[in-house]
Amino acid sequence: MLKGWKAATSHDFTVVEPNDQLRGRAAAEGVTVLASLEDWRGSQLADAIIVATKPDIVASVAEHTPRVSRSDAVVISVAAGVTIERIAARLGASGISVIRSMPNTPAAIGEGMIVCCCDPRVTEAQRGLAEELMSCVGRTIFVSDESMMDAVTAVSGSGPAYLFHFVEALTSAAETAGLPHDIASLLAKQTVLGAAKLVDSSDTEPSELRRQVTSPKGTTEAALNVLMKEGAGLTAIVTEAVQAAKARSIELRGAK
Repeated sequence: MLKGWKAATSHDFTVVEPNDQLRGRAAAEGVTVLASLEDWRGSQLADAIIVATKPDIVASVAEHTPRVSRSDAVVISVAAGVTIERIAARLGASGISVIRSMPNTPAAIGEGMIVCCCDPRVTEAQRGLAEELMSCVGRTIFVSDESMMDAVTAVSGSGPAYLFHFVEALTSAAETAGLPHDIASLLAKQTVLGAAKLVDSSDTEPSELRRQVTSPKGTTEAALNVLMKEGAGLTAIVTEAVQAAKARSIELRGAK
């Protein structure tokens, strides 16, 4: 995300990172780096704090945030499962507002899907800043109901892993069908990439695109008869997977 922000905005960034190696990577991007918030010096305070940590240390970071932030600052959290309420509780009476966001791993190449949710105190300017930053690394939308974030986590947050596994499965199936691994891998990756670009660039619904490529009594129809088997096909499997991920997100939220 930092690379995208540096390339597309004129903001000044300070990265707080206790890990030496990761701090070195941040320094290579030409930003100020600190090992701890305790090392923050000077009178310049932050307009925004982006909390990109493991969920279990978000509370600790939030507690130190008011000391290094303006009173009208915003915390933008990308930590999975940590609610706005829990972050706000750690900020105390500082007046700092909170935006919760859920990016996914394709943000690393500027193709992320980022969903944000704001607490009621977030101003239009703060929302605009979050949208500016997150749009540098992918598509960004806002939802008004934070309870949606569990489903968001299950679909776009965890979703890349589902697709990675599908590519694995298609590669394995291609090898079973008689193709060498290098050809099987190339065919699986490019087929998924091309199909994704086609569905994204077309105004046609995916269901219609599927019908267009499916000739009656042809090879695609034979395969889809397996993938679309009632009650046991791909839709049923993916639905079960998303529901399991959503349920786990709810469990983790309650455990923090």
